[in-house]
Amino acid sequence: MSRRAGRHFLQIPGPSAVPDRILRAISAQTIDHRGPDFAEVGRTALEGMKTIFRTEAHVFIFPASGTGAWEAALVNTLAEGDRVLMYETGHFATLWKKMAERLGLAPEFIEGDWRGGADPEAIEARLRADTGQEIKAVCVVHNETSTGSVSPVADVRAAIDAAGHPALLMVDSISGLASIDFRFDEWGVDVCVSGSQKGLMLPPGLSFNAVSDKAMAVAKEGGMRRSYWDWTDMAGPNATGYFPYTPGTNLLYGLNEAIAMLHEEGLENVFARHARHGAATRAAVRGWGLEVLCARQGQESGVLTAVMMPEGHSADALRATVLEQSDISLGNGLSKVADRVFRIGHLGDFNDAMLLATLTGVERGLARAGVPHEARGVAEAIRVLDETDPPALAAE
Repeated sequence: MSRRAGRHFLQIPGPSAVPDRILRAISAQTIDHRGPDFAEVGRTALEGMKTIFRTEAHVFIFPASGTGAWEAALVNTLAEGDRVLMYETGHFATLWKKMAERLGLAPEFIEGDWRGGADPEAIEARLRADTGQEIKAVCVVHNETSTGSVSPVADVRAAIDAAGHPALLMVDSISGLASIDFRFDEWGVDVCVSGSQKGLMLPPGLSFNAVSDKAMAVAKEGGMRRSYWDWTDMAGPNATGYFPYTPGTNLLYGLNEAIAMLHEEGLENVFARHARHGAATRAAVRGWGLEVLCARQGQESGVLTAVMMPEGHSADALRATVLEQSDISLGNGLSKVADRVFRIGHLGDFNDAMLLATLTGVERGLARAGVPHEARGVAEAIRVLDETDPPALAAE
């Protein structure tokens, strides 16, 4: 097999490319996770993640994928048969619902069209109708990775409060955290689920639960039978920087480096950079004469852009062409939109030149794959980028 020169562009919506600084941190020699030197590693990670979630509440770190953190959120707070209100924003909201069903919960899905985030008004109306307050939790996806749509989490909390309902608010921000604005305490979230491989710029392998005092109190008194995912088992050792079982030691080294990098750039600058690249990418899509899957203005993601293919053209065939021609991996369409959309990731450690290289590869691929388009997407992206300075330059 012949070698391809240059770097591969991993432009799926996560895992994102891992920066060299984080790779070097991960490559350090593994230490005793019960020894005295590890306490500082653990404390730094646990306290550092509070600054990323923007919370003073509990943060738990599991050696797992985001799917594990989904399960931890459900089993610590809910009992078999409990009713849960969920909103269909896309593929990952659907998977969380399926997990709830398999755990013996009774999820109710508010139907969505996969072209926007959760609708607070629909959530409020359903909660007002729940006069017996049988619904124990409302679960929404912050950044729906399958569609490139963002849910207005603060407005969902306001809807729950307006309905006078005691349901917990659970949020999946696996792909949103550390890329787009998220405020656990200010937005009144009770449980947030996240993972290491998106905005945190790490390989897959760590998952997170941020947990409010209200949710923690529920977990101490109820929830399902559990062991690995038990927050109360985590809380004791975490107080001194340790874990109840073997943690992902070297990934924690990388996590501490990632947190440092995010604060060196400044979280607000990180969010502004992602928003700017999202706007430029959507301009490119319009320049090609194609359509962005997210149709709700103001709910478009800075993490990724899902692009709809013209009728009769295969998104997967285009992705294969772009990979072969330019060594760029694009995200595939999932379940309802399989082979109908492709997804351009623009998250993590990412700059203007990387974005323009990605969009150039897509524009070339559209031509080679015979997809009807106008060859001015890259030019439109450059126009948007030139109209707005990167955050670091704007601060000078």
